[in-house]
Amino acid sequence: MNNFVLRHVKRVNEEKIDIVIEDGKIAKVEKDGSGQGKYVIDCSGMYVSSGWIDLHVHAFPEFDPYGDEMDEIGVKQGVTTIVDAGSCGADRIADLVESSQKAKTNVFAFLNISRIGLKRVDELSNLQWIDKEKVVQAVKEYKDAIVGLKARISKSVVGESSIEPLRIARALSSETSLPLMVHIGSGPPNIEEVIPLLEKKDVITHYLNGKQNNLFDEKGNPLKVLKDAIHRGVHLDVGHGTASFSFQVAEAAKRHHIDLNTISTDIYRRNRLNGPVYSMANVLSKFLHLGYSLDEVIAAVTSNAANWLEKPELGRIEVGDAANLTLFTVKNEPITLIDSEGHKRVANKTIEAKGVVANGEYIEC
Repeated sequence: MNNFVLRHVKRVNEEKIDIVIEDGKIAKVEKDGSGQGKYVIDCSGMYVSSGWIDLHVHAFPEFDPYGDEMDEIGVKQGVTTIVDAGSCGADRIADLVESSQKAKTNVFAFLNISRIGLKRVDELSNLQWIDKEKVVQAVKEYKDAIVGLKARISKSVVGESSIEPLRIARALSSETSLPLMVHIGSGPPNIEEVIPLLEKKDVITHYLNGKQNNLFDEKGNPLKVLKDAIHRGVHLDVGHGTASFSFQVAEAAKRHHIDLNTISTDIYRRNRLNGPVYSMANVLSKFLHLGYSLDEVIAAVTSNAANWLEKPELGRIEVGDAANLTLFTVKNEPITLIDSEGHKRVANKTIEAKGVVANGEYIEC
């Protein structure tokens, strides 16, 4: 089907429309029921948004445990664009880029500053694995795919190297003109050493983790380093993952009116199949339960993410753009949601992905 209509879809603001897709692009946005095309897909009861973007996934299946197939965590989940968050360093980034060309999902990547990437999970414990020349060369060679540099700054990753890998990452960021995505977790290094090194547009991923070394004090108040980072324009990314999302911390963030920037999953095979992540829709349902509006939740995986990527066309529904869309429902059904600490919440609304249009191709979820 290269000429079809999504009929009776509704935007997040409840406005009903038809969307006409021709030759991979959005050809028309029409009044509900009036769109014409060779094929008509009845989407009654479904919402439509620009295609969901997941800013933190692991899409290099060769690396265990942190890997999965691109389309399993992309279009099959309702996600039209994924960003691999540092699975590969300079040694294997060519392989990831080559694989991405066979996927239906749009794929970008953060380049791990360690040349070995997640071949080992202590990839920054030996500073000799950070080859600055290889980083710069990879960025030049794969500039269309690489959107930033990744440094996982937690105790199990850096070992005795402490804060030094982040200092090196900061210098590489300046040299390549690319922002950093920094994974935060258990210390040392202490969170109060890490966050001041981050600048405007850098990304803190796992900002709602419940570990001791997190961004909130015992009473749930945001630390000064977090407030200062927000003021500087540092970007906050959820990065749910197996061990990095706490309902208690997320409730504290909501209480203190800390805005949602991007919701991402940190998904890979194990936490997709066994939880607590399962899917992007499951993670989005958690934020709906936390009291964010549907508009805020969907913006966190569409326009906010697209703007960070400096690819605004991925975060809007506009005539002439490549057709990347997500179809989903919101059901008034109870669901038990679980965080990374094993804590549960019973929500009464569930977001479910139903299908996508990925670069003009309709795919059911």
